[in-house]
Amino acid sequence: MISVNVNNLTKKVANGTTLESLLHSLNQNEDGIAIAINNHIITKSEWKLTQLVNNDNVLIIQATQGG
Repeated sequence: MISVNVNNLTKKVANGTTLESLLHSLNQNEDGIAIAINNHIITKSEWKLTQLVNNDNVLIIQATQGG
């Protein structure tokens, strides 16, 4: 198990967990979000390939409407 920080909350995940797997475990809808790991934007096409490592800082941003 490794520890990752997701929107300022520490989560324990298995070694080799991908960003896509993390989203599924969090029941996070993949539409309308942007994700950065350690201040680096990860494109949606890379989510299933990007493996998390210990102490990664993951930021999930949800798009909202406003005016």
